[in-house]
Amino acid sequence: MSHPTPEPAITPELVASHGLKPDEYERLLGIIGREPTFTELGIFSAMWNEHCSYKSSKKWLRTLPTSGPQVICGPGENAGVVDIGDGQAVIFKMESHNHPSYIEPYQGAATGVGGILRDVFTMGARPIAAMNALSFGEPGHPKTAHLVKGVVEGVGGYGNAFGVPTVGGEVRFHRSYNGNCLVNAFAAGLAETDRIFYSIASGVGMPVVYLGAKTGRDGVGGATMASAEFDEAIEEKRPTVQVGDPFTEKRLLEACLELMATGAVISIQDMGAAGLTCSAVEMGDKGGLGIKLQLDDVPQRESRMTAYEMMLSESQERMLMVLRPEKEDEARAIFRKWDLDFAIVGETIAEDRFLVLQGNQVKADLPLSKLSSSAPEYDRPWVESPRPAPLPALPAISPIAALRALIGSPNYAHKAWVWEQYDSQVGADTIRRPGMGAGVVRVHGTQKALAFTADVTPRYVKANPFEGGKQAVAEAFRNLTAVGALPLAATDNLNFGNPEKPEIMGQLVGAVQGIGAACLALDMPIVSGNVSLYNETDGKGILPTPTIGAVGILKDLNDLIGGQAKAGDAAILIGVTAGHLGQSALCAEAWGIEAGDPPPVDLAAEARHGGFIRANGRAFHACSDLSDGGLALAAFEMAEAAGLGLTLTTGDIAQLFGEDQARYLVAVAADQVQALLARARDEGVPAAEVGRFGGPSVTLGTDSAPLADLSSRYRSAFARAIA
Repeated sequence: MSHPTPEPAITPELVASHGLKPDEYERLLGIIGREPTFTELGIFSAMWNEHCSYKSSKKWLRTLPTSGPQVICGPGENAGVVDIGDGQAVIFKMESHNHPSYIEPYQGAATGVGGILRDVFTMGARPIAAMNALSFGEPGHPKTAHLVKGVVEGVGGYGNAFGVPTVGGEVRFHRSYNGNCLVNAFAAGLAETDRIFYSIASGVGMPVVYLGAKTGRDGVGGATMASAEFDEAIEEKRPTVQVGDPFTEKRLLEACLELMATGAVISIQDMGAAGLTCSAVEMGDKGGLGIKLQLDDVPQRESRMTAYEMMLSESQERMLMVLRPEKEDEARAIFRKWDLDFAIVGETIAEDRFLVLQGNQVKADLPLSKLSSSAPEYDRPWVESPRPAPLPALPAISPIAALRALIGSPNYAHKAWVWEQYDSQVGADTIRRPGMGAGVVRVHGTQKALAFTADVTPRYVKANPFEGGKQAVAEAFRNLTAVGALPLAATDNLNFGNPEKPEIMGQLVGAVQGIGAACLALDMPIVSGNVSLYNETDGKGILPTPTIGAVGILKDLNDLIGGQAKAGDAAILIGVTAGHLGQSALCAEAWGIEAGDPPPVDLAAEARHGGFIRANGRAFHACSDLSDGGLALAAFEMAEAAGLGLTLTTGDIAQLFGEDQARYLVAVAADQVQALLARARDEGVPAAEVGRFGGPSVTLGTDSAPLADLSSRYRSAFARAIA
């Protein structure tokens, strides 16, 4: 039983500590016509903060392409829904858990995974794949090793125990993340197209039901930054980081899917950021209804919780549902069977009210529609990013020394240390594990498969947000294409610094415009996503990092390009190499130079070359897209994975390490080369033989080193960097 307690007086300091600016508070007063209660202030703060309302980015997100014949549900729901044929859909989304992971890496990352899984299964999908995109500070920074180890353990600990395969992702290091790591979590699930569940409440007088784990004080202020004066007691008991339990979540998944099969669910919403507040308001607002809650009925695991704490707790593994009343007994029995809480905590009402009671006290009585749809929306001032400094004359370097610089860096070293901590095989449908491009998971019981990738090159985005945004989408398109998959759709996770600075807002605007242009040209609509702003420490922002998570389909597993190069295979380069070294990995790793323009992205060429790869995939033993590190790094990775040496005919540094876009490297049997080159010529696709796979050494032009030496460096550098 909760015990109503006296609430603090509303002061300008208290308002400011809730992240509300003076003009926003005036707007709040105008809406309710009186001073808010402490609980109401917390509710407004939660619903109007950047994390929940997207007030700085909404204007620009509306410009993204979000529809297409393959799209069943675009942005606005828990996750995006895309048709994959045969009455099936893939449901997916990516979200950030950056700040919690910096404060408490294990739980921050673990609950990031838990939250994104709930977004997917709350729509009726069984999760089949997870990915993560991680950005850390310099390897030598005092916090980096601690963060890497904690985050990787948290991702693995939650995903492995829950039972979802982690099939891909990326890990990068850069000084701009020293004070603010990024943890972006992706999940995808499968559902029947006629069994998809939405969060739109309907019907008056319908029971509002709380499902899952009990509510505690963990995560209070996770989305709101409540004031130190008034949450010190909370802080002593719990950090603002939520605590996750994957075994409870697994039970919640099974109970929800069983419940959905009964026809009992009118609408359902997971409790993520701002917990009970956000889930209740969103369900009511989408259905044009009010919600009345009785907090005494909320299952609690701590005593004497205040209304404020209960409304803003971000305890994990919880859902809110509007239930068909005649199905109550059946639904309750399912949750009891799975040893989970099931409690009727309120009802839908006809009036536009969000009424929150504790005991016989009214703790909040607000116009519900104004909490969501009337959140402030800003057209923040922005300036275009200045052109980067021109690329200086580069010092001489031998091709093998240049390759060593890349493969010895934790950015481009083999990442087995990371992904071997993740279970990539649980579910027994993973066809392509992490380590070489996109992950691939079979659609159980069919000949279809889905491919997954997460990509962005933050250096490019900083240098030119528009081209960098385009390139993130293009690289995701290429990674899916390189396994033979047709790209279907994307989710975005837009990580930036403080949007109140015009130069940071300019990065966001430029990147969104670039992403939009590429998604349109490559037929990859954005169906879901997340914006994470204020990623700054001591006034220094992170590199702009708009991660693109993308999904593609293989309608026939025989179209999978999933093999390895064979000794004697020719290395065929698809695409044009001008030798673009601006903002390249080589410049950053070999000399610490981040200068010059990023490579331009020709979207028509991307589409044309991608189509050629997919059409001819059965002729290839292996395929890789070319991105960071150019031809030399892609060829080395392909050869090393097969345990083969390699000879590339050119020794020119720009030709080897330039990062021109719209390029692929394919391994083809020697007797297939001329036929492939002729097909490329007929279709106007640039293609050339650039070397051979095989032998004990890696030879670039006239420079050579034993494969064993390079392989040893490549496979040990990551662990060495964070040991």
